[in-house]
Amino acid sequence: MRVKMKKIALFSVLSFGLAACLWHTSTEQKTVLLNVSYDVIRDFYKEYNIAFQREFPSDVMISQSHGGASKQVLGVLNGLPADVVTLTQSNDIDALVKKGLVNADWQQVLPNGAVPFGSVMVLLVKKGNPKHIQDWSDLIRDDVKVVFANPKTSANGRFAYLSALAYAEQHSDKPQDFMLHLLRNVPVLEAGARSASISFTQRNIGDVLIAPENEAALAAKTLGENSFEVVYPSITAYTPIYVAEVNKNTQTDGLHQLSHDYLSYLWSPQAQELAAKNYFRPTDKKIIAKTTALFPEVNQFDVNQRFGSWEAINTKHFVDNGLFDRLYVSAQRADKVNK
Repeated sequence: MRVKMKKIALFSVLSFGLAACLWHTSTEQKTVLLNVSYDVIRDFYKEYNIAFQREFPSDVMISQSHGGASKQVLGVLNGLPADVVTLTQSNDIDALVKKGLVNADWQQVLPNGAVPFGSVMVLLVKKGNPKHIQDWSDLIRDDVKVVFANPKTSANGRFAYLSALAYAEQHSDKPQDFMLHLLRNVPVLEAGARSASISFTQRNIGDVLIAPENEAALAAKTLGENSFEVVYPSITAYTPIYVAEVNKNTQTDGLHQLSHDYLSYLWSPQAQELAAKNYFRPTDKKIIAKTTALFPEVNQFDVNQRFGSWEAINTKHFVDNGLFDRLYVSAQRADKVNK
């Protein structure tokens, strides 16, 4: 088993290099609006940026930075000049609030708590489902190999882990043993959800990918419906998509109004339909009604209602030597013994 990690030092150099490229001088208006986002929303924003610039024409270009959520937040904290951020955990944006980069009322200045749309965690399997995978219980079988993003570096990895844990707590007397068996079946932990998807769909690693619905559905569509299919487990986590303006940066570079318009437009009917087209579950009731065929009903839960605040979740599961680390190390040891 291996974990793909990028060195923070290299990332910092690249981040500040990008920052230098985006500015002309400290006194001129910035000519690029930078959206720093988590990994698998890049396809949506490629189309959204075109639609937005058609509605709000300006001389300002829109640039994207994508990666594992933890790395992206760290980049902004270390000086990456984001104007807006798109993330799947509210506490990541709260970390930017504590640094004085984002205003404390970021969830009040936009509709629906700053969540324009969301997703759920699903299972992507090869066409025909040769391993007959139907639910989380199948992921602990000895003949199944599982791929998902590293929960230490990826928000979607955390949602994947917590979805499986929710099932384990409902159906197992020893949920930690369940998770240990699942982690023994993980041949690779990728840094982000997109790299995990590539490992499964293009490198042919594993029998099942735990991924957000939008990523799994997009893979099934773009790589051919004859190659993959989506399985909806009996219980799964809802993954909200949070957006926020990085106010300290937009006030400095003169892009406050454009950044606000850029985020507000996410709630327009056009953007909501575009989100649904990219397999994100919209929040506009009219668009929901028009796109029900795309989104099967699922037994979804809110991770904060089930497991507590993200601070509590991270402290228990994802800090160094937290429960995930201990289970992962034990799984590696067991794997070596069996080999």
